[in-house]
Amino acid sequence: MWNPNREMSEDCLYLNIWVPEPRPAAPAPVLVWIYGGGFYSGAASLDVYDGRFLAAAEEVLVVSMNYRVGALGFLALPGHPEAPGNVGLMDQRLALRWVQANIAAFGGDPGAVTLFGESAGAASVGLHLLSGGSRGLFRRAVLQSGSPNGPWATVGASEGRRRAARLGRLVGCGGVGAGGAVTNETELLGCLRAAAPLQLVEHEAAVLPQQGVFRFAFVPVVDGEFLADTPEALLGGPGRAEAEVLLGAVQDEGTYFLVYGVPGFGKDNESLISREEFLGGVRLGVPQANELAAEAVVLQYTDWLDQDNPVKNREALDDIVGDHNVVCPLMHFAQRWAERGGTVFAYLFDHRASNLLWPPWMGVPHGYEIEFVFGQPLNPGLNYTAEEEALSRRIMRYWGNFARTGYGQLGGTGGTRSWMDPWRDG
Repeated sequence: MWNPNREMSEDCLYLNIWVPEPRPAAPAPVLVWIYGGGFYSGAASLDVYDGRFLAAAEEVLVVSMNYRVGALGFLALPGHPEAPGNVGLMDQRLALRWVQANIAAFGGDPGAVTLFGESAGAASVGLHLLSGGSRGLFRRAVLQSGSPNGPWATVGASEGRRRAARLGRLVGCGGVGAGGAVTNETELLGCLRAAAPLQLVEHEAAVLPQQGVFRFAFVPVVDGEFLADTPEALLGGPGRAEAEVLLGAVQDEGTYFLVYGVPGFGKDNESLISREEFLGGVRLGVPQANELAAEAVVLQYTDWLDQDNPVKNREALDDIVGDHNVVCPLMHFAQRWAERGGTVFAYLFDHRASNLLWPPWMGVPHGYEIEFVFGQPLNPGLNYTAEEEALSRRIMRYWGNFARTGYGQLGGTGGTRSWMDPWRDG
């Protein structure tokens, strides 16, 4: 489902447009999709991102774009004009400008553009919300299982530079001193440009400063241009939050990452986790935590009356990884956005698809609401149930109504309560 179905290339700046047939009489809302993939993978061509069902069911235009990922999209030597960082985000902004200039010719309303994305795509949507240069290019935003203030979503300028230097050393480039600092930017960039793209991809993960799950090598950087400050600072900044926001998560955000990075977990077993494996998993799940913070995590997520229960240890690590990387940052983003006067709607997706191939213990993994947002259960060849088709139609109606009205319900414009504080309201 997530594997590329086309040949991958840096020459990737294309977009797709689905238009409902018959074309609506009045200009239609536009939903622009930004795919996830940890800023190192992904493509708009994946079958799960097929926009035809959503466009037809909701009489909206659906647009998806490619953007450069990995070192090709996010390697940064901040301050250098040829490697400023964030060119993947600039690719996205270019696509949004194209939509503003051209979508009316397809029957779309350039004044009713909604961004929606998942994981790194959701973080990208949030970064456009916080970037002054993207203002006016869209009206509403949907963040699915990701936010710009997540611990994995951005790095500072100095860390971006360190990662560029590490990649250079790994592929044998000059321009990097014995201590790992960049000494000659021109030499380093020339060497990296001459390297085969596959060579860069093969070495990317090794630039990370510590081992951990849900961490990615080349991500957006606080460059002073696209991002004037850190996401946290921008969230707390002055000014009214104008765009309406719909955001949420799936039931088991952590399980997908545990399978690929934490000892004891596997897709072919029950992943029953010992106490020792749990303690080791905490360090991988919260890799930037010091000893005191890691102990606090253990204290919070341990059932002290049953601390050796392997099922509870497994579920606790799912919660730790999911809360740390997705749920808590999303809730914080929502609270800050609402405090600045923004309208926020939240959801939790907890349906496990009947045809899901991942083992039952993984629950509803990261990314597995997407097929319902895009209407995949309406495809008779994919073996969904009638109930799942109805669920997908309902979710598409939520997204469609939000794009039309800014109101995150099935119909109408509702009351004034836009955000339920989970700590106060339960």
